[in-house]
Amino acid sequence: MFEFIRTHRRLMQFALLLFIFPSFAFFGLEGYTSFREGDNAIAKVAGQTITQQEFENAQREQMERLRQMFGGQFDPKLLDTPEAKQNILDGLIAQRVIAAEAAKNNLSVSDQALQQNILAIPGLTGADGKFDVERYKSLLATQGMTPAMYEARLRQDLSLQQISGGVQGTAFAPKTVANRLSDLNDQQREVQEILFKASDFTSQVKVTEEMLKAYYEKNAKQFEIPEQVKAEYVVLNSDVVASQITVSDADIKSYYDQNASRYSEEEQRRASHILIKADKNASAADKAAAKEKAEKLLAQVRKNPADFAKVAKENSQDPGSAERGGDLDFFGKGMMVKPFEDTVFKLKQGEISDVVESDFGYHIIQLTAVKPSTAKTLDEVKEQIAADIKKQLAAKKFTELAEQFNNTVYEQADSLKPVADKLKLKIETVSGLTRTPNPATAPTAPYNNPKFLAALFSDEAIKNKRNTEAVEVAPNTLIAGHVIEYKPVTRRPFEEVQAAVRERVVQEEAAALSKKAGESKLAKLKSGDDAAGFGETKVVSRTKTQGITPAAIPVVMKTDTTKLPAFVGVDLGAQGYGVYRITKVSQPATTDTARRQGEQQQIGNALAQQEALAYLEALKKKSKVEILKPVGTTPAEGTETK
Repeated sequence: MFEFIRTHRRLMQFALLLFIFPSFAFFGLEGYTSFREGDNAIAKVAGQTITQQEFENAQREQMERLRQMFGGQFDPKLLDTPEAKQNILDGLIAQRVIAAEAAKNNLSVSDQALQQNILAIPGLTGADGKFDVERYKSLLATQGMTPAMYEARLRQDLSLQQISGGVQGTAFAPKTVANRLSDLNDQQREVQEILFKASDFTSQVKVTEEMLKAYYEKNAKQFEIPEQVKAEYVVLNSDVVASQITVSDADIKSYYDQNASRYSEEEQRRASHILIKADKNASAADKAAAKEKAEKLLAQVRKNPADFAKVAKENSQDPGSAERGGDLDFFGKGMMVKPFEDTVFKLKQGEISDVVESDFGYHIIQLTAVKPSTAKTLDEVKEQIAADIKKQLAAKKFTELAEQFNNTVYEQADSLKPVADKLKLKIETVSGLTRTPNPATAPTAPYNNPKFLAALFSDEAIKNKRNTEAVEVAPNTLIAGHVIEYKPVTRRPFEEVQAAVRERVVQEEAAALSKKAGESKLAKLKSGDDAAGFGETKVVSRTKTQGITPAAIPVVMKTDTTKLPAFVGVDLGAQGYGVYRITKVSQPATTDTARRQGEQQQIGNALAQQEALAYLEALKKKSKVEILKPVGTTPAEGTETK
C-alpha cells in the first residue's frame, strides 16, 4: 500500500519537477541545435508563446538534472517517450501560469535571500572559507551564462517556489486516516501454501511437430534478428574544441597575476586556550569571579608552561577543545572572534598571553605553531592554468563551431568528410547498431544515444543516404552520422531455433497443466475445507513476506476474509500455480511508532502534491492555454483550454 503511495509520489514529482522544485543548478539557457523548420511556437499561455527552442532546452536540462541525480542508472530513453515529452511541455506551461500568479500577487525575492541561495552553492568556497567570486563567474561562463542571467533566473525560480511551497504547506494527513492505512499495512494473516510446480508436469507434456511450428509462427518476433546499420560518425565536443586551442605563456602569466589569491595560502597559526565562561550579559560580580579564576590559572601555567594542556583539560570550560588539552588546531585570519584572533597573531611561538576577554568569557592563549603563508609558483600551476583557460575559451568557441557543425552536415549531406575537414574532426566507423542502445557495448559512447539512433534509422538517413542532423547527446557534445550499410529485419530459420522452441512449448504446456491441477484443487477446497497437502502455517503481512511465494502476497492480502478459512489461487506464470489457505487475520501485538510516523508523512506528502496539482489546474483555467504543436501525445492541433 505504501509502496503504491511512494510510486505515485515519484510520478507526481516527475510531473511537477520543472516548476515546483527548481534545480538551482548551472545549466545553460541556450542550446546549440539548429532547427531547420525555425523556432516555431508549440503552445501559447495567456498570449505568450512557448517555442520549440524552449522545449528542447527544457528537455536537455531535465535530462542533465536526472543524470546528476541517478548517475549511470539514468536511462535517457525515459525522456524520449510521448508521455515524458508531454510532461516537459506541461511543466513549461505550468511555469508560465505560476509566474503570472506570482506577478499578480507581487511576490518577490529579496537580495538577501538571493545572496543566501548563491552562497549555498557547493564548490564555490575557496581555501580561506570565503565565497570565490571569480570561480563563480568562471563556472557560469563555461555554461554560457553571466551572473546577471543566472541570478535573474534564480530569482524567478525562488518566486515560483513561494507559490508552490505555500500551496503544499496547507495539506495534512488526518491521523485517523493515517492510522487506518497503517493498520491495513500492518495486518497479519496466517497462511498455508500448496505449490503446483510447472516443472513437476513436464514429463506429462506431449510435443508434436505441428505444435512447434505453430509456436514458431505465432511468436515470430522472438526469433527475429533486428535491423542493423553500419555507420560513420563525427563528434564535436568541448575536448575536441579545446585540443584546437593554443594558450600562450603570456596568457598564462596574465591569468596567474589576476588570480594570485587562488594559488596562495595566508599564514595560519595553531593555538591552545583555557576558557573560563562569562556571558557578555552576566553580572559584574560573575564576570569578576570568572576573571579572578582565569588570572589564577594564568599564573599557574606561566610558572609551568609544559603543564598548559593538563591545566586546560582539567579547567577549561570549552567542551570542544578541553578534552584535547585546549588545542584549536590551525586557523587563519577571519576564523576566530576578536580580540582572541588579534592576540593569537601577535604572540610568538610558545608564548602565553595575558587574560583575554571575549563574548564567551576569559581566555588564556598559548601559541603552539606557526604555518607561514605560501604561494605556488607560476611553474607549479602552469598546466592547471592552461587547462582552465582552454576550458573557458572552448566553452565560448563551441557555440560558434556548433553552428558550423549543424549547417555543414545539413548543407553538404552526402558525406561527413566536408564537416570533418572544415572542423578538423575524425571520422569514426561503428557496425551492428540497432534502433535501441546496447548497454553491453560502450554504454556511454555517443553513438549509443537513443536520439542519435532514431536519427540514424530515419528514412532520410537510410533510404536517401543523407547525413543525420546534428544531435546533442550530452552537454556541449554533438554527433552526426552517415549510414554505410543497412540490414533489414530477418528471422532465424526454424531449424536453427527448433531446440529453443521445443523448450518454450514444454514450459508453456507444463504451466498450463499445473494451473489446471491447481484450479481443480481450489474448486474442491471451496466446496469443503481440507487442510491435507498444505505446508506449515506462515504469518505474513504487506511488510513481512517471508515463507510465501512473493508474487502471491498481494493477492493473499486482498482476499476477502469475511469467512475463514478463505481460499485463493494465484497463477505464478512459468513457476506454476499456488493455492493458499488463510486461517486467521490479526494485528501485531506491538506497533512500530517510528514507521507509522513515517507513513503519515508519506501520506501528507502525497496529499500536498495532489493539492499542488489541483491548484495548478485552477490556475490554468484562468489562462488561455493553446497547444499549437503537440510534442508528446497527439491531441488535435489547435486544442484550447480555458
